[in-house]
Amino acid sequence: MMTNSTCFHPDYFLLMGIPGLEDSYLLLSILFSIMYVLSLLGNSIMVLVISTNESLHQPMYIFLMMLSISDVFLSSTAIPKTLSIFLVSSYEISFYGCLTQVFFIHFLFGAESAILLSMAYDRYCAICHPLNYTLTVTGSFIRKTAMFTLFRNILFVLPFTFLLDRLSFQQSNVIGHTYCEHMSVATLASVSITVNVVYGLVIAAIASGLDLTLIFVSYVAIITAVLRLRTSKARFKAFNTCVSHICVIILFYTPAFFSFIAHRVGHKYVSLQFHILLANLYVIVPPMMNPIIYGIKTRGIEQKLIAMLRRPINFIIIT
Repeated sequence: MMTNSTCFHPDYFLLMGIPGLEDSYLLLSILFSIMYVLSLLGNSIMVLVISTNESLHQPMYIFLMMLSISDVFLSSTAIPKTLSIFLVSSYEISFYGCLTQVFFIHFLFGAESAILLSMAYDRYCAICHPLNYTLTVTGSFIRKTAMFTLFRNILFVLPFTFLLDRLSFQQSNVIGHTYCEHMSVATLASVSITVNVVYGLVIAAIASGLDLTLIFVSYVAIITAVLRLRTSKARFKAFNTCVSHICVIILFYTPAFFSFIAHRVGHKYVSLQFHILLANLYVIVPPMMNPIIYGIKTRGIEQKLIAMLRRPINFIIIT
């Protein structure tokens, strides 16, 4: 064990994987690998299509590109370690490597939440105040939103690592998870974690909770405005621009919410296997599905992607 004057830190933690599903690790690794590759491929294509087409340099698409970049980093922060556990039984992670993973997992989750809120505000301005849209959602607004997202999440998430670093771990260094997450590490401490629990609840309330509340308020206003439109065609067109965003919001917040609750109620009501599987799904399924949802439902992206795919095909035919 490595010690200092106030606390005891293990040199490393052992990530236990998914207890009881060891016989399914090969199948799970194949499934997770496919989803991870699809996530990397889909989001990379989204970034490429949006960044290389000036006609897509509009607020809605810029926010979508930011979401795709965040998705790549979110899945890449957790899934490679999970796969290493499944495939080569690499259970060890250094103490400070674990704290680094805690930081990036929570930072990126907060970043995605803030981006989804920005996208909701973009749709609110476009539908509820269309005449002022170009004056409100400007390049300057997007840059300020990006800076706010960066500094807010650094300010909120960095204390997680300090709160874990101050704890003593004298009883166990085995984490019941496939990656390091704040509460899964904190529960191993041999001292009181009341501060960790309270801080986690406060941050969840004022960050993700507030984001979700503002998203809900935005969509109440959007739905009200859409219902006031005169024709069903206009209502359908307006609402159709929001469908992709609504699907992504549900896909992102639902598993995260259940994972958050599972940590608080314990495994008396939620099995450990289900909890760990759900926690992995919320860092891989939304990043995999987001480009598919937006690629299908967003006509501008679909058209540009088809045009990009046709170029090499036409070149081959001509040559």
